[in-house]
Amino acid sequence: MSKTNLTKAEYRDWLKEIKQRVRQAQVKAAVQVNTALLTFYWELGADIVTRQKKARWGSGFLKQLSQDLMAEFPDIKGFSYRNIKYIRSWYLFYSEGLANWATGCCPIEKQAVAPIDSTEKRQQAVAQLVQIPWSHNLIIISKCKEITEALYYVNKTMAHNWSRNVLTHQIESGLYQREGKAVTNFAKTLPAPQSDLAQELIKDPYNFDFLTLTEDYNERELEKALTDHITKFLLELGAGFAYVGRQKGVQVGEREFFLDLLFYHTRLHCYVVIELKTGEFEPEYAGKLNFYLKAVDEQLSGERDEPSIGILLCKSRDKVVVEYALSDIHKPMGISQYQLTRALPDDLKPSLPSIEELEAALGNPEGDDE
Repeated sequence: MSKTNLTKAEYRDWLKEIKQRVRQAQVKAAVQVNTALLTFYWELGADIVTRQKKARWGSGFLKQLSQDLMAEFPDIKGFSYRNIKYIRSWYLFYSEGLANWATGCCPIEKQAVAPIDSTEKRQQAVAQLVQIPWSHNLIIISKCKEITEALYYVNKTMAHNWSRNVLTHQIESGLYQREGKAVTNFAKTLPAPQSDLAQELIKDPYNFDFLTLTEDYNERELEKALTDHITKFLLELGAGFAYVGRQKGVQVGEREFFLDLLFYHTRLHCYVVIELKTGEFEPEYAGKLNFYLKAVDEQLSGERDEPSIGILLCKSRDKVVVEYALSDIHKPMGISQYQLTRALPDDLKPSLPSIEELEAALGNPEGDDE
């Protein structure tokens, strides 16, 4: 019986497939190990709290427990006295908070859901906790004061696979308080599934504290600064945004118009036009953005693309004025404010190091993605 020899191309393709399967198996195994470990931590935390209540064991027994477990399992780092205390605190934070949360109407994603049994809600919440790394859990309980906010960040970490640094940044920037707070007309201009997703993606306000600008900066300087720091800007915008370009030209009639910033959202499958204004919102801004969206839909969007969305970022805005301005606009758009917390006087800016210089001097602390 003859043997069929594999060509080099066939072997390379097969080897590539094998490597991918190995990586998938490694990820799956790592997730399973993490889930099993954190499930054990949860049960251990419950045991500690129960025994301290029933047997009235003081805090001293935690040191004894740590010593005994480390003596039996010297290769396991999770049994240090410090980590045993973290396990107890983690369990207490959620067990006490979940009792009230599960009987209330505060879902993890801040959107309406069908009522479910309180026991089932608690079980679902615990099942999510053990899906993210232990270090992420510790960051969340150390920085969040209420259960709904904590579970929100647990859910977002699962959905977007955030690193510790990204998770810390999102909590400290107040993403939970800002997400979905922009004034928009999405409910009128987009179908229900698309409008809900679009509403979630826009924040108010946006936090541009990674920029260093003079007090009298103009729109072009703001635009250039954001694109110069595009990685941080994309992080602030949120998951799904892909940068297309700056000052993108569109031809309408015999005139050419230029979009401040153009993105494509991979989850919404549509273009996103961002216009920047350094002052207070004016009603005519909405009309101009509506015009830009019409041009993008006609000239750039493909057959499979959803309607383009506009985001107008202003230094300030009157909510009632915005609502009036959007009431008769037929293209989907949202109006948000932005914050610059590190604006500098002109005479000080040249004497201070840039963000890049500071990162280099500190050994690029943001490079640690563990």
